[in-house]
Amino acid sequence: MSTLKTIAFQGELGANSHEACRTYFPDYEVLPCATFEEAFEAIKTGAAQLGMIPIENSIAGRVADVHHLLPASGLKIIGERFKPIRFQLMANKGVGLDSVKTAVSMPIALSQCRHSLKRLGLATEGAGDTAGAAKALAAKPDPTRAAVAPALAAEIYDLDILARDIEDERHNTTRFLVMTADPAPPAPSFTHRCVTSFVFRVRNLPAALYKALGGFATNGVNMTKLESYMENGAFTATFFYAEVDGRPEDRSLALAFDELKFFSERFEILGVYPADPFRDRG
Repeated sequence: MSTLKTIAFQGELGANSHEACRTYFPDYEVLPCATFEEAFEAIKTGAAQLGMIPIENSIAGRVADVHHLLPASGLKIIGERFKPIRFQLMANKGVGLDSVKTAVSMPIALSQCRHSLKRLGLATEGAGDTAGAAKALAAKPDPTRAAVAPALAAEIYDLDILARDIEDERHNTTRFLVMTADPAPPAPSFTHRCVTSFVFRVRNLPAALYKALGGFATNGVNMTKLESYMENGAFTATFFYAEVDGRPEDRSLALAFDELKFFSERFEILGVYPADPFRDRG
């Protein structure tokens, strides 16, 4: 019986999330899940001790499903990881680039490689998952088709990489959140710069959002993210997901939270965690 801990992710083996798990948690077994809902459930039930969940991409923007799942999940954020996204063009063993006519992958990956694929003269075809496209090609070889997927997928499904790093933008980066079911995870060391993530919904008052956020400005708190999304499809029930520098016990942030809570009917801290060093890169 394995004594390794497990980390869950959404996608097939070989996906970008799998690469992130292997890079940052190499001592963990991985648990691939078909949907984000299944990944969250695996963490909640203890089938996985951690989750590696993408929340935003520097080109494609936020991962909408995750914002909706976070508030009701009961999970806590204990870390963030930034992963440069690199796509490879891969085909069955022995297939040459001159034989390939069509590149298959999830639409967002194809769009992020569209200039490279155009230079290669390839048509494109959408699939549900990058690594899934590689898996399907391995299961049903076709010399006229190639998959666009992470390098790990070529390793897992025994495919040849025909063209490396074909993404159009080298700054293409995905930010992942590390999740746990522990309701009170250990606080980060005070030697680390921290990020606090939280959600809130303001009261139905004139200028409530303006007033709720005023405390962050007056107390000198740096808010790095503020995003709105509708709850249960209701136009009148707007939730906000936000991130700020610091930890709740910092006096400036504590005062800002006091003011926010006064003008909000719901407020919940989702996690306090060390800021990834990637944030400091130019």
